[in-house]
Amino acid sequence: MAAPKHRSGRSTPLRDSSESEKMEATGLWDALDWTIEPVSRSISRSVSHVKLECLLEAEQVQVEGYGVVLVNTDEAGTLIVTNFRLLFLSEGTRNVIALGTIPLATIEKFTKIVVKNQSTPRQSEKSPSRRLLQVIGKDMRTIVFGFRPKTRQRRAIFDALVRCTKPANLWDLYAFVSGPSKFFNTNPKVRLLNEYLRLLGKGFQRPSMDMIEDGSFTFSNDLWRISSINSSYIMCQSYPFALIVPKSITDEEVLQASNFRARGRLPVVTWCDPKTGAVLARSSQPLVGLMMNMRSNTDEKIVAALCTKLAGTRGKRRKLYIADARPRKNALANGAMGGGSESSSNYLQSEIVFFGIDNIHAMRESFARLRDYLDTHGAASSDGMSSFLRNGGWTWGGGNLSSMSASVSTLGDSGWLIHVQSVLAGAAWIAARVALESASVLVHCSDGWDRTTQLISLANLLLDPYYRTLTGFQALIEKDWLAFGHPFADRVGMPAGSGNMPSELTRQYSAPNLQSSPSRQSASQAPSHSQNSNNYSPIFLQWVDCVSQLLRMYPFAFEFSSAFLVDLLDCVLSCRFGNFFCNSERERQLCGVPEACGCMWAYLADLRASQGSSHVHYNYFYDPLKHDGPLLPPAAALAPTLWPQFHLRWACPSEVQTGGVEAQFRQMDVKFSELQKEKEMAERKAQEIATMMESLTAELQNEKQVSSSVKQMATRATKESEAIKRAVQSLGCKVHFSNSGDCTVDIESSQIEPSQKSPYYLKREADGTVQRDEKSDLSVSITVMADDDASSNPVGRVCETLCPLRMRGGGCRWPDAGCAQLGSQFLGLKANYEDFDKLSIYDSYFQPK
Repeated sequence: MAAPKHRSGRSTPLRDSSESEKMEATGLWDALDWTIEPVSRSISRSVSHVKLECLLEAEQVQVEGYGVVLVNTDEAGTLIVTNFRLLFLSEGTRNVIALGTIPLATIEKFTKIVVKNQSTPRQSEKSPSRRLLQVIGKDMRTIVFGFRPKTRQRRAIFDALVRCTKPANLWDLYAFVSGPSKFFNTNPKVRLLNEYLRLLGKGFQRPSMDMIEDGSFTFSNDLWRISSINSSYIMCQSYPFALIVPKSITDEEVLQASNFRARGRLPVVTWCDPKTGAVLARSSQPLVGLMMNMRSNTDEKIVAALCTKLAGTRGKRRKLYIADARPRKNALANGAMGGGSESSSNYLQSEIVFFGIDNIHAMRESFARLRDYLDTHGAASSDGMSSFLRNGGWTWGGGNLSSMSASVSTLGDSGWLIHVQSVLAGAAWIAARVALESASVLVHCSDGWDRTTQLISLANLLLDPYYRTLTGFQALIEKDWLAFGHPFADRVGMPAGSGNMPSELTRQYSAPNLQSSPSRQSASQAPSHSQNSNNYSPIFLQWVDCVSQLLRMYPFAFEFSSAFLVDLLDCVLSCRFGNFFCNSERERQLCGVPEACGCMWAYLADLRASQGSSHVHYNYFYDPLKHDGPLLPPAAALAPTLWPQFHLRWACPSEVQTGGVEAQFRQMDVKFSELQKEKEMAERKAQEIATMMESLTAELQNEKQVSSSVKQMATRATKESEAIKRAVQSLGCKVHFSNSGDCTVDIESSQIEPSQKSPYYLKREADGTVQRDEKSDLSVSITVMADDDASSNPVGRVCETLCPLRMRGGGCRWPDAGCAQLGSQFLGLKANYEDFDKLSIYDSYFQPK
């Protein structure tokens, strides 16, 4: 999501200097008391048009509030409550303001606050109190909205939030209203079974729902098998329908062993090394009783079966580590409730290790302290005044070194980074035992669905390069988090699948930093679905934070980017899709979630498909060959830092936007892609032009050849005409040609006999006959009519017209066959220029008889 933009100035004009000082001290919402009425009317007229553009499918407006001010950035606009989110539109541009827009399921709690203004000597009347609404999100954001006094807009917004953030049933959530839309996907059971087959080396098998329904999915290899003992969820309601267990263990023994573990979560295999045979297994705590002396033969047999024989040894079995994620004292305390931990003397070749990771309640309080710290010292403080960065600029902390040290100490007091480091260290230790010693590791905590899931999934991520791809990361989350029953409904704070809101989904939270200001006199707080809950805790968010730390340490090892992790968390917290609903696979199947709701994985894949490999979800530095084996970070590298893309995106958005090398490289790559496309277009255009030039060149060559041929023909015709003229003139005749094709032959009188001295006119008709007309002078006018066989040469047409001895085909036999001589009068001739060159040989031919 885009970070909010800070406004450089006020949206309303200032009246005088005193009023200016007042506004600078109290914020923009004070000035709106005088000018908000016309503004609200203008907003109400145009907001309906904006809603059509920004609302999602099936998103419906519940309540609208006009003239509301986002105190964090002093920006006025319209606040809208829909059935999916709290939407804030800018007053000027009508754009969606990201900071003030939050999905309803992401809201942890909201509070009404009334702040009384202190009167000054200049004020003749008592100024009205401020009406504020504070909204705290599960995504590290704390926002405050200011409302005009003497209106009921805040109450309307507040009541709508109470109603919409606390749906009575799971199917009242937006995901069920919008439906699957275009984001369909295969059934989660099929995807889980597909991952199991990959782990067993049976990836060539293609699972289907038919295979699951008829129970024919129980494949196996030499060591492990897929069991269908829990296909109806009778043995363990929080485990998946299919389990990987040792091949030597029967289903009866599996069922019996489940009675020795809390909530029936017996030890099962979650990952196996195809090369060494080492495995990672998970379970819940054993029910050893108050005296820590209870045992189970079948449980010990299953755990011993995890220690398969080492390859290349004579029957030597591998070592087994039992990793208890809890502090040792907590494990002992659970003995009072029948729980506890294993004894290494009861389990073959085992060693028990305690990681000392705190429980969900410690994580919840630590996360709240971190959020308050960032809100206090961020650039977009929720009260608009107390931020050091906002008011102090470069003199952070007022330039006071002790203040700066105190603020850093507050960050450390939150304990969040320490908890992240504990989880990272535990996962790295587990991965090292499997990779370096070929040992098997069994991991558990109390119930085996919080800390156990964190450690197992991180260890899988370190050991298996497949899980560091986008496809593998999805398979990892669906296997270890969703299928093995991490209670997302309780931890994220959403309605459970039972139909009614569980009473434990309310949570009493410590007062935020906003209440500490002396100017805030009174506040009333609304209960929300996660406000007083003892089960709400950001366990999955903390795990994703750990993944981001590994991505920072190994930038070449992951196909996905930090932006992908942020979008993943936003989708989970928003409850827009049904993948993370309910507390187990069984509950999601009973509620019909896979069929009724859209799939988050299909949505994210659709986002990536829109831009291909240049999408922000892809890590540009990913090199699968550089880290094609386990990642084993040394202890010195496990020092976590704040995750800027998630922790600072609301409090310090500028720090996220200046994101360093990856962001710069991405911009350069996008620019390179654009230039590459332009280059390809230019090359295609050049190719088209080259093809066109070749075609034009060929046409030009043809034209040149035709022109040359015509020119040669014209030259030849000219030579023929000149030769004929010379021949005719040598006989004493003069031939005159006109443009119409007629010719006039003048015959000298000395060559004409007396009997033929009278003038005549010769005309050749179309049928070949020649007519003679008498004339009064010695000119002979000859008209050549159109003839299909006549030559285009005028001299040729005259010759053919006058010559009665021409060939039947219309050709001339000059000079080999003599032309007729009538009374020493030349009647016609036709020749080509080559034959006229021979006239000197046939001079006697032209002599009169």
